[in-house]
Amino acid sequence: MEKLSPLQYLSQKDCKLSIIIKSIGEYAIKKTHNNPFESLIQSIISQQISGKAANAIFNRFKVYYNNTIPSPQQIISTPNETFRTQIGLSLQKITYIKDLSERIYDNRLNFVLLSELPDENIIDELVKVKGIGRWTAEMFLIFCLGRQDVMPVKDLGIRKAMKKLYDLPQLPPPAYILDKSSPWRPYRSIASWYLWKSLANFDNLATKK
Repeated sequence: MEKLSPLQYLSQKDCKLSIIIKSIGEYAIKKTHNNPFESLIQSIISQQISGKAANAIFNRFKVYYNNTIPSPQQIISTPNETFRTQIGLSLQKITYIKDLSERIYDNRLNFVLLSELPDENIIDELVKVKGIGRWTAEMFLIFCLGRQDVMPVKDLGIRKAMKKLYDLPQLPPPAYILDKSSPWRPYRSIASWYLWKSLANFDNLATKK
């Protein structure tokens, strides 16, 4: 028996999700970074600020290090005042980035070993870093490591998309999302991508339900 593709599998498991898949077409989950250290630094910088502001700060960060991503040791050695005045990082984010760097430098966090672990174990390790929560770890799994079965149940976009998709009266709680997405295993990252994409297209999809 021929193995189903991820899109065939998801479409068979959920007829409403299949409408989104047909409308949007082939998925394209692009890895935002091949460098996990860079990915996490950018995630920390981006917390609670606009995308434009985050990009500006991250660009200044790279320019300070001659347009490269510095080593953990370089970051540890950089004075906090330099990060604050020349790059524009808050003291809290400086603390987070230095904690990440220190964990990598002393091998408490090893990206080679980390990439070989199951998803939940990776999340457990990453949330030990100051400033990295479960959502950031889940985005890291999807967009840096390319893991295919991640379901970020607390993501606002996912909750909004599922509310619309299933005509719910309010945003669904994590337990509902976890239960509803269970049949999508092992391709929940792909399903999540379609849910995010559907938010911009939902008005067009409404007539196809």
